[in-house]
Amino acid sequence: MTTAPLFSVVTPVYDPPPAVLVAAIESVLAQTYDDWELVLVDDASTDPEVLRTLRAQATRDPRVKVVERTENGHIVAASNDGIAEASGTFLVFLDHDDLLAPDALAVNARRIAEHDDVDYLYSDEDRIRDDGRFADAFHKPDWSPERLRSQNYCNHLSVLRTALVRELGGLREGFDGSQDHDLVLRVTERARRIVHIPKVLYHWRMLPGSAAGDGSAKPYALDAGRRAVQEHLDRTGIEGTVEIVGPGRYRTRRALPAERRVSIVIPTRGSDSVVWGRRRTLVTRAVRSALAATDHPNLEVVVVYDADTPETVLVELAEIAGERLVLVRYDDPFNYSHKVNLGVLASTGDRLLILNDDVEVRSEQWVEELLAPLEQPGVGLTGARLLFSSTAIQHVGLAFSHGRYAHPFRRSPGDVLGGWGKTAVVDREVSGVTGACMGIRREVYFEVGGHTELLREDYNDVDLCYKVCAAGYRILYLAHCELFHFESQTREAIPNPDDTRFMRRRWGIPVRDRYTPVYPNLPRPEDRDVRLTGARSRGSGTTRAVE
Repeated sequence: MTTAPLFSVVTPVYDPPPAVLVAAIESVLAQTYDDWELVLVDDASTDPEVLRTLRAQATRDPRVKVVERTENGHIVAASNDGIAEASGTFLVFLDHDDLLAPDALAVNARRIAEHDDVDYLYSDEDRIRDDGRFADAFHKPDWSPERLRSQNYCNHLSVLRTALVRELGGLREGFDGSQDHDLVLRVTERARRIVHIPKVLYHWRMLPGSAAGDGSAKPYALDAGRRAVQEHLDRTGIEGTVEIVGPGRYRTRRALPAERRVSIVIPTRGSDSVVWGRRRTLVTRAVRSALAATDHPNLEVVVVYDADTPETVLVELAEIAGERLVLVRYDDPFNYSHKVNLGVLASTGDRLLILNDDVEVRSEQWVEELLAPLEQPGVGLTGARLLFSSTAIQHVGLAFSHGRYAHPFRRSPGDVLGGWGKTAVVDREVSGVTGACMGIRREVYFEVGGHTELLREDYNDVDLCYKVCAAGYRILYLAHCELFHFESQTREAIPNPDDTRFMRRRWGIPVRDRYTPVYPNLPRPEDRDVRLTGARSRGSGTTRAVE
């Protein structure tokens, strides 16, 4: 156990409504943990009532300090003055119009006591409505570095080791509006341990012109955030360029080396189906769209086909893919996992892209988008954004919770953002991705043993994801790699009891998902004892959730 830490709560102040300012200070005074100091930095407020309020509050408790700046330097300069004045082991940043939960410091102190080496802690947050109600709770994922590149999801409440912040030079000038995002990126690059506290400890007030009420209220902050992420990539050796894609959201475009050999592996029966009013052969449509939407030069298409696949389908595949086509005949009884494993054994790629035959690629440079993140050694598996033919969401990553493997936001409109956290539209770590479209390094596939052939129909993708995570790799959902998946939206999922029992024995029953803890379409807590469910499909072998 460590000594109880002293927290320095740093609050830059500039012309807030005095009543709101007093409420913020009261939330610190009301802490159930006593070892704290509050450093209030007045950034030359124009309203004289603000400074009078600060001086009056400082007389209430000797732990309250007031720093009075003579000229307005904006939030970075004011925050750095507070950091310089701080005497605590840890810094806690509180905006002048927000509130700490009463146990915010106590909960952080307990977690720090558990780990001597923790350098950064963050917790969940919500918003304060105009009528004073707390609403819109943001239940955050555990540590998700890819998501932090996509958005400052950590934000409030952030608790940082003072010595590390000072070593890094504090907040940086030129990043106003995204100074906290830049700081967290730099701190977490160096942090020995990062802790997520899954509890709402911060209340963010929705005032006119604030980022809480309007993510586009400070357009200069967007460019500062883009530059912060770009410099983070440069420091960490990740080759890529950063683009702004929405308020507080960024996209990293990475390059897939031209020499990287890619194998697209597709199991099929050569079936046809009605898509958008026309009967089409699924696998030829999938291959045609896959090749048309990539410029990657070093690519092969491995099609594992059942013996009863029509010869005309194979001829058309040869016309589409030419010399890039590798055909593997499959004569055994249906086993999706076995088919994929045979396709992988017949392939020659450094990177494997496992694809259902009932998909159609929608986004350009999809191979590059999906596989380039695998150049990072810690990334083991990647998955795409899949839409039903109606454009409703089919897959934005899998979540394992309350006894089930679920598709968050499944059947939601295709333009849904995913709540305050924009979960459906940001690149992020996930517990799993569907086997309908996944990318993996060849050596990782063999390291974890490929698809488990004991799972002939259901959960083979979920099992692979569990194995990849157990081997220490991260799994990424890539929101900008998009495909249609012509899976039925209305068919009732029918679980295979044997596969369900297998998953229970091997992995237990999931309770709380690390990366998507609470979102629409996830099972309810009272459903935690409901049996694991999935759907059988000869064509895909992928998991479907039961709502």
